[in-house]
Amino acid sequence: MPKRTVTSSPSHLLPSIPLLLSLSLLAVSLFSFAALCLLLHAPMADLLVYRAEGEAVVHGGDLYGFTVTEWRLPATYPPFAAVLFVPTTWIPVPALKVAFLAGNALLLAWLVALSARLAGRPPRLPEVCAATALALWLEPVFQTLLFGQINLAVACLVLWDLTRPPGARAKGLALGIAAGVKLTPAIFIAYLFLTARRKEAGVATASFLGTALLGALLLPSATADFWTRRVFETGRVGKAWIVDNQSLQGLIARASGAETPGPAWVLPAAGLAVAGLWLATRARHADGDRWGIPLTAFTALLVCPISWSHHWVWCVPLLAVLLAAGRPYLAVTTAALFTARTMWLLPHAGDRDLHFPWWQQPLASPYPLLGLALLAGAALALRRHGRTLRDGGAQPSARISSASMIR
Repeated sequence: MPKRTVTSSPSHLLPSIPLLLSLSLLAVSLFSFAALCLLLHAPMADLLVYRAEGEAVVHGGDLYGFTVTEWRLPATYPPFAAVLFVPTTWIPVPALKVAFLAGNALLLAWLVALSARLAGRPPRLPEVCAATALALWLEPVFQTLLFGQINLAVACLVLWDLTRPPGARAKGLALGIAAGVKLTPAIFIAYLFLTARRKEAGVATASFLGTALLGALLLPSATADFWTRRVFETGRVGKAWIVDNQSLQGLIARASGAETPGPAWVLPAAGLAVAGLWLATRARHADGDRWGIPLTAFTALLVCPISWSHHWVWCVPLLAVLLAAGRPYLAVTTAALFTARTMWLLPHAGDRDLHFPWWQQPLASPYPLLGLALLAGAALALRRHGRTLRDGGAQPSARISSASMIR
């Protein structure tokens, strides 16, 4: 298949549009979302959990002993995160919900800009506004705002840190903080080590350990409880087999009809973690971080015991990379998959998630299937890249190799 180069114009990311039009599109999108939240009486349940965590810190309560909301949700993050949530106790709940909605909207715009930077396309304001307006309706992003989640903040911390110039001051610090709030970003520390960026990996590791130490100093009892007990209670987070869980374990549980897949999940997940990091490392050597970072993120989402659908906000950087790589049709297909919400269209009350017929299984697990397809596509592209080099071909340019990463 002939290789194609792509232009370096920022307009390649999105068609060039006037600023006024993009701002109008963003305003309509945000207004529509706010109106929908009012119509649905969005409880923003996760935000209420964060506030309860902050209150437990302030009043000396049992951080992992309470449940809140009608769904009886517990605290699941490390004690360091609870310390960061203390300011949420200073604001009345209605105002806090508005602040979270506005903050997440700004974070989404930042994530769009960072994603363009990752893709090698410096963003312009009209493109950022238009992309933000559209990205708001991607299911993971939509759910993040609706639940009052912190996924966008964590993704922005990681992506901002990893896309800073080599040798930037304290590079790795933000990544370590993100891992201290929500453990899954720690996989990026392994990615840094494997790609021979030991100084940055060391800073990230020290930063992560620093968050654990701070949590231990401020909340010694909760720290001991979390690191010796709660961190191993994956069932505490939620049921692994429900359609909300878009991880490999969720896929296998629903496909097999087993609430706890056990070795049927653990062994493939371990192998996938190794394979995913290996592919991300090779992709980084071939074409920089533009593919290495999304591959690492999707590997984490796949192998994590529970990856709720709203955790997949990493679809935003993936879409930016696909567009910049000259794959608009694949980008549109991917965006459609993350907008379709097929898992919510299936009957999933009670234990129906465990009894889907074979033809509904792909509809119940669209995100892990896409993640597996991404890793498989990367493996084929890297194999083709290696064959070209072995046959004496010239080293493909970054633009060419990125355009041919996913076929």
